[in-house]
Amino acid sequence: MMKRIKILSLVCAYGLLAGVPAAKAQVNVDSLEAVYDSLELSGVTVTAAKPMVKMEADKMTYDVASDADSQSSTVLDMLRKVPMVTVDGQDNITVNGSSAFKVYVDGKPNPMFSQNASQVFKMMPAAAVEKIEVITNPGAKYDAEGAVGILNIVLARQQGGAASKALDGVTGTIRVAGGNKGGGGGAFISAHQGKLSASANVIGQYQNLKDLTIDLNRTSTGATSQEMRQHQKSHQRTPFTMGTVNLSYDLDSLNTLSGSVGLTAFRAKMEGRNETYTSLLTTGYDQDYKMGSTALNVSADWQHFFSASRDRSLTLSYLLSYAPQKTEFTLSNFITSVNGEEVNVPTGTSLQPMSQSNKARSMEHTLQLDYTMPLSATQTLSLGSKAILRRNTSDVEDYHHKNNIAAAYAEHAASFGKFSTKAGLRYEHTWQKAAVSTNYGTLIPSASLSYSPKMTQNIGLTYNMRISRPGITYLNPYVDRSNPEAISYGDPDIDVSKTHNVGLSFSSFTQKLMVNASIHQTFTNDQIAEYSFYDGNILHTTYGNIGKERSTSLTAFVNWLIATKTRLMLNGGLSYVDLRTRDDAFSLLASSPLIDSNISLVPNGNERGLRNHGWQGNIMLGLQQTLPWNLQLSANAIMNSRTYTLQGHSTGFKLGVLSLTKSFFSDRLSITLSGVTALGNGGKLALDTSTRGYDFEQTTKVRVPMQQVQLTLSYTFGNTGVKAKEHKSRIENDFMEKKSDSEQLSNSTGM
Repeated sequence: MMKRIKILSLVCAYGLLAGVPAAKAQVNVDSLEAVYDSLELSGVTVTAAKPMVKMEADKMTYDVASDADSQSSTVLDMLRKVPMVTVDGQDNITVNGSSAFKVYVDGKPNPMFSQNASQVFKMMPAAAVEKIEVITNPGAKYDAEGAVGILNIVLARQQGGAASKALDGVTGTIRVAGGNKGGGGGAFISAHQGKLSASANVIGQYQNLKDLTIDLNRTSTGATSQEMRQHQKSHQRTPFTMGTVNLSYDLDSLNTLSGSVGLTAFRAKMEGRNETYTSLLTTGYDQDYKMGSTALNVSADWQHFFSASRDRSLTLSYLLSYAPQKTEFTLSNFITSVNGEEVNVPTGTSLQPMSQSNKARSMEHTLQLDYTMPLSATQTLSLGSKAILRRNTSDVEDYHHKNNIAAAYAEHAASFGKFSTKAGLRYEHTWQKAAVSTNYGTLIPSASLSYSPKMTQNIGLTYNMRISRPGITYLNPYVDRSNPEAISYGDPDIDVSKTHNVGLSFSSFTQKLMVNASIHQTFTNDQIAEYSFYDGNILHTTYGNIGKERSTSLTAFVNWLIATKTRLMLNGGLSYVDLRTRDDAFSLLASSPLIDSNISLVPNGNERGLRNHGWQGNIMLGLQQTLPWNLQLSANAIMNSRTYTLQGHSTGFKLGVLSLTKSFFSDRLSITLSGVTALGNGGKLALDTSTRGYDFEQTTKVRVPMQQVQLTLSYTFGNTGVKAKEHKSRIENDFMEKKSDSEQLSNSTGM
């Protein structure tokens, strides 16, 4: 039979999907004649590529749930793909080349994630995460803490949606995994009933790493010239548990109450044998190291809208964060010999059996008020205030560190055709009480300008100033003697550090090709840096506001859909970093109460500066391919170049990752076989670090077995239409302890 149809709307829809402006997508088409036969079409599906990366002027979002690797990988694996994020061979995470970033989970801070990000993320399955946000230009609404921005991990759970009985029900996912290096599992459940929404997730993971070796060579060139070699072989076990419960209740159409409770527990145990060789002695001893930390987060929010349009709102929020941490170690079974003959080491030397432990606690109470109102159809004004009470304590010398902070902000956002702007000003006043009490105020500006020449392109220019307050790790006078040959301790006199950031970003998206690129310039004149020096037979490591940094970085992300079943990805970065000491650096270090006044930090009192600089880069190349029988293949090659510190550098590394996934029962069940290996060095990850002072040189070679195979099963059940409302705390604290290079190495090796 014959029938006339209109296809104007279909052409317009296709034009919009292809990125053609609506005004140009309309096409006048005459009536067409279509011939129908007895074959009846069951339906029409329009498929468009979903952008895996969304780049905005002040934020970048990576859609983890859309990445086929998320079913078999960890969050740390996903971070290797995220633009502007780098994960090095020791699993240390940097954003724009800096470790001074903050970690949020569902828009709120988590002390466990912040203080042990590397360990938590490499134990946490990527299937637990929906997306990763890199907030490169935190506006005035965010705390000023954090030199380079915020890493926000949005957990995977059904979210959004108004209350509707049609969506009442329960849905969830269960995941189990096992392999030659450990395993784990998790459950994610979302429910909705009338005005009440709830979601919960539980994750358990266990890592078992054997035959990790560390070889250290140190040569002192001072008054007591000496060469020392150290070999350690260890076994590391790392359990990790996380649980979160979210609740949301609509009091009426204009008022909502919500809250969440989260608990994260991390444990690490390392045991091994250490052998030390000098020109005089050979010493062997057993080392048993344990570290545990648990973080509790409790948040509550009341949100009120002033009208049905919900464009003007008032939010009152409260957040409690508690994070105790305990470290302990034992050195035993010392055997000391000279020329192969056992000898007794005099009492009082460092080469003796010993035990040491330390308990540290962090408690925060935060109260925040936010008000947002429209000034016009294209302009919005946000105002707010915040109060934070933070207490850090350590058992060592009954150490206490208190920070009370009061803040207020104003931020204006506007859109003018193809341009959009955001400008804000924040004031923070800090009252700090530790070894020395002080208070200071800081005015923090931020601004961004965005231009969209067309719907699929965006260009952004940003500026912000960030501050970095020293955490308890840097301030704590606790002396870590777990290695008799090298000790480390904090400095209670470290002050706040300020960093200025300027960035330019570009993003373009078509159905087949996505390109994101950005360039950033960062400079700091009072950087908190690590410094090592030699005293007799012991290497000391401490910290201070002694550094100056200038860095220029270029990052790029490319996602190319070559064919319907083939996708290529590239994520890379290149930067030039210039690190040097301030003119008064060694005077600042010498003022530390823990450094003996008789120790010379520089030869003959000559305070010559240190400088280290060079190019460093990283790249990730990925291939995703759909094979026959709908098998999903993913292959990734990851390479990092040398990276620099104030006194040395670390070598690069190469990794290969491969996974194969098959789904069943309308994608409710998926099975993934995955593997990862270091490229070269017999499948072991080779991590070499070089450190140099005026009177010593040290090289450390770490070898980590990286040949891992894992099988993962994931099953989704229940009413997949359920949209349980997700609670996101409006409180966004940026407090985090900045970690030193040696501490980050300890995180990855369990030392």
